[in-house]
Amino acid sequence: MSAVQFDSRPDLTRPDAGIVKVSTWGVGTPERQRLTVEAVRASWAAREWPHPGLLSYTVHTGEDGKTLLHYSQWSGEEAYQEFVRSGRDARNAEIDAAVPGIERLGLHTFELYRSGSRGSGTREPGCVVIVDVEFAGPDPARQRDWVDAVFEALATETEPVPGGISAHFHVGTAGDRVLNYAEWETAQAHIDALAGDGEGAGTPSPQWERVQAYPGVTGGGVHRYTPALGLAAGL
Repeated sequence: MSAVQFDSRPDLTRPDAGIVKVSTWGVGTPERQRLTVEAVRASWAAREWPHPGLLSYTVHTGEDGKTLLHYSQWSGEEAYQEFVRSGRDARNAEIDAAVPGIERLGLHTFELYRSGSRGSGTREPGCVVIVDVEFAGPDPARQRDWVDAVFEALATETEPVPGGISAHFHVGTAGDRVLNYAEWETAQAHIDALAGDGEGAGTPSPQWERVQAYPGVTGGGVHRYTPALGLAAGL
């Protein structure tokens, strides 16, 4: 096994990532967010990288001051299950001992379906916006059709939205949800885009109306996060 490399930004489009695991932890307060990130760092620093099939692991702090988002790339489900059997519980036990009372609010499995960049140049994301869309029952074709509809709507925008970097649309392996992992320069840039005067994302158009009124959508939400910890296998 190799050592752990810290402060590594994930390559969200890497072709060897067969699946992505996304989970949310409830920790309660900004101080507990900070302490939990430190506990995660300490737990992983104390061990070698656990499995060659784990390609990256990133932790984000929620703007709500209460949650953490975990995003990990894997070569496939088998690699993840081997990690669960051999090392996940020990890490979680150490983290729970350092910060008692963490709530693990859900874990979902995705595959990356489509990605797109906004603007040009290499820019570091100061904010990650997670758009979660839930559908009534499993239908893989519907998931992809909804994402394709979003890209058709984006194509109607005449100018890139200031501050937007990239958008990575994932489809759930259970067939009933889509997750967009969108990178922005700052949280304020995303706030300004949502409050735009007709030039930003979601500007009224037939294409955006189709997205917003898409049949079978039952729920979801939009949440902003700050990248806090990025881990990868060292050389």
